[in-house]
Amino acid sequence: MTLRLILMRHAKSSWRQTDLADHERTLNQRGRDSADAIGDWLRKNGYAPDTVLSSSSERTRETYAHLRFDAKPTYTRKLYLAPATAMFDCLREATGDTVLMLGHNPGIGEFAERLAKKIPEHSRFLDYPTCATTVFEFKVDRWQDIQLGKGKVRAFIVPRELL
Repeated sequence: MTLRLILMRHAKSSWRQTDLADHERTLNQRGRDSADAIGDWLRKNGYAPDTVLSSSSERTRETYAHLRFDAKPTYTRKLYLAPATAMFDCLREATGDTVLMLGHNPGIGEFAERLAKKIPEHSRFLDYPTCATTVFEFKVDRWQDIQLGKGKVRAFIVPRELL
């Protein structure tokens, strides 16, 4: 069996709201447009998630809302500013055939790098900008069986390629 992971950094957030805690920051217009475009690209390419694991931050919630998928998200504080190791632990508890995981840098970029069997030849992969999205496939039956360095990268995209 093949399981698919869509690993995404939240879209561009606003820094104008200086009275808000980091966890509460929302997206700016560029971020909303980027999330809309990435959602359209995922649907066009047949990458719709059936399971969503997301940081509980406002910007990840808003990113997911703009992707416009039907899967009910699970928002968890465990993924807020999480390191790659915490993301890996969270993913290993997942169910579903296609999981979307939404998080933050630097953890999500490091996690993408650790998962990849081969790093894609893309100039932005290693810095993982806002709304960067990698689609991985794993030849396993259960998420508990995934291993670092075994994910086949099917696609990597950043919003600037779509807008």
